[in-house]
Amino acid sequence: MTLRRIALMGTILISLSASPLLADTAEIAPPSFDGSTTIVPDAKPYPDPALAKQQVEEAFATAGKTHRRVLLVFGGNWCPDCRFLAGVFSQPDAASWLDAHFVVVPVNIGRLDKNLEIAAHYGVTVHEVPTILLVTPNGKLLNGDSANVLGDARDLSPQSVIDQIVAWNKRD
Repeated sequence: MTLRRIALMGTILISLSASPLLADTAEIAPPSFDGSTTIVPDAKPYPDPALAKQQVEEAFATAGKTHRRVLLVFGGNWCPDCRFLAGVFSQPDAASWLDAHFVVVPVNIGRLDKNLEIAAHYGVTVHEVPTILLVTPNGKLLNGDSANVLGDARDLSPQSVIDQIVAWNKRD
């Protein structure tokens, strides 16, 4: 075995052992934002609406294998609250925590006229965005009573956004 191959294998093992998929997710605490955190909204967090169904299917397959829950984030690139929420999610500590506990799927709903049947499958009608569904890998909706509470995300603090997801995640 060449030195280069040994070094490459070592790098792969190190990166795998640091992966949230293999780490004990209890070790990764929710992020804590102080009042000085500046959130830069993501300009285009939602992929083409045509990709949603496949991404949702893949998310549930991944969630089942990795023992994570699925966060379905319904919105559109035209929505300032959706872009702000994506900015919160992209903060390094938030991104690490989210990745350790959830498979996050941004579901593009166009102008409230695409992919609405995905939410309807869980008994939720999307009236405003972002609407977030927290679903177990076996398909149980955990936050149907409050899926739209982050609809005014840009008026909330980043900590309030994370605290809401933490509260949902405590449900069984």
